[in-house]
Amino acid sequence: MKMGRGRLLLVVILCCALTAGCVNTKEEAETEVSVKAGDRPLQIGLSIDSFVIERWIRDRDVFVSTAKELGAEVNVQNANGDVNEQIEQIKYFIKKQMDVIVVVAGDCEALSDVMKKAKEAGIKTMSYDRLIRNADSDMYISFDNREVGILMAESLVRDIPEGGKIFMIQGPETDHNVAMVREGFDSVIKGKNLEVVYKSNCEGWLSEHAFDYAKEALEEHPDVKGIMCGNDDLATQVFRALSEDRMAGRVCLVGQDGDLMACQRIVEGTQNMTAFKSVEEEARIAAEYAVKLGKGEPLEGIVTTIDDGTYDVPSLELRPVAVTRENMDSVIIQGGFHGKEDVYLNVKQQ
Repeated sequence: MKMGRGRLLLVVILCCALTAGCVNTKEEAETEVSVKAGDRPLQIGLSIDSFVIERWIRDRDVFVSTAKELGAEVNVQNANGDVNEQIEQIKYFIKKQMDVIVVVAGDCEALSDVMKKAKEAGIKTMSYDRLIRNADSDMYISFDNREVGILMAESLVRDIPEGGKIFMIQGPETDHNVAMVREGFDSVIKGKNLEVVYKSNCEGWLSEHAFDYAKEALEEHPDVKGIMCGNDDLATQVFRALSEDRMAGRVCLVGQDGDLMACQRIVEGTQNMTAFKSVEEEARIAAEYAVKLGKGEPLEGIVTTIDDGTYDVPSLELRPVAVTRENMDSVIIQGGFHGKEDVYLNVKQQ
């Protein structure tokens, strides 16, 4: 049968396309072999509980950029405060055969089993900032959370010399850091003239709970002198509750993290102190150690361990700094954490 020029051209094009497809498939196969042979960049999976808290965005950016400088690729997942979603993300990392999995846990107990599955799959694991319980992580990095509690308590003792009633509006009981902060806090106020008359825990670190708890506590104890908040995000909501009752600035307020709004309140006189943690330093060091874990290199500089409930986990804890109006400029502004114009936005400068 005689074939027309147009039909012949179509056949030629189809053949070329099929041939090209075969070539691409072969290339993909060769790429897959080379990846399995270890030619791919080091793969790190980073699962973060939520970006609602201001600091985690900074952590992510510094961690990713540092890892990239060291030749690693980072797959970032945001669980949006959903613990089941975070479990699925870690399962996804296991399926993708990541070299290292780094987790900012939303629930330090619920993630134990899936983190152990990652280890069983030969993947290195890191508990970032919050210690995942009974998971035998290859490393834990955080700040000295007991020291955070000490700094908070010392601030209240100093700023309430006459003594009085105080509240503790904390993070969730499932966060190991919360227990450590409380331990440090209690060690300082024990025997002092401060009386804890109200305690609460904000499940999932949801700040809206802090507002409700503060309103409840203020109804029972309107003569409160000071409030300890688990972090600055919770302190923001407690400040709202105090403002509604025209008590902002009259009640001592402390938190942690160095959030911008907290720093603004400190220079304005409506928050006394924030336990500042250089999250850039933590994220940079964590990324460096994650790469070491992935390469099977020794964790030089780590000489202590922490009990996760079952296992002794190699641990590195950094030091927090108490930031007040007196050292705001030297620590926060000169350190480049926040800009001066942002911190003093609502304050007339001399």
